[in-house]
Amino acid sequence: LFSGHMIDAPERKQPRFPADKESIARDAIVDTLTQAGAGPDDLAICGAACGGDLIFAEACLARDMRLELYIPFDQPTFLANSVDFADANWHERFLAAKAKATLHVMPDELGPLQPGEEPYGRNNMWMLESAARFGPEKIVFVCLWDGQGGDGPGGTRHLMEEAGRKSERVYWLDTRKLWS
Repeated sequence: LFSGHMIDAPERKQPRFPADKESIARDAIVDTLTQAGAGPDDLAICGAACGGDLIFAEACLARDMRLELYIPFDQPTFLANSVDFADANWHERFLAAKAKATLHVMPDELGPLQPGEEPYGRNNMWMLESAARFGPEKIVFVCLWDGQGGDGPGGTRHLMEEAGRKSERVYWLDTRKLWS
């Protein structure tokens, strides 16, 4: 199970995941998958946003792992909000990962949001519940995170807190240390 920051939008005032740090993030994720012993018999669960999610997805596919991608909106809305703003080749990378994965679209599978329900937090809990279906002892959580609160509810911090309640195997890739 993975959660992590997206690549920074061009207008982001406070850098969190600058595009030039992608190779550092990739190396840290690959090293963590090696430490965790991840391989072809394992299932990877993550979102599909540009940045940490897609880097993790690609690293898992390179290990011949099965991959499930979870998105909180229909695909065009998701791509606009979480992939295409970053330019580069993130759209093509999303399509390549999706072609080798099972894509879960929250409104299609869980129905519409209820009044007051937050989509990103709901998606986090859906991914965590999906990982927990094999038993909490099977959950390995990898988190690419700066240790700070997010730009809104339901972000990486939320899943870090929730996954920490379900699994003792948590790998926190602290971007404050990785980028320095």
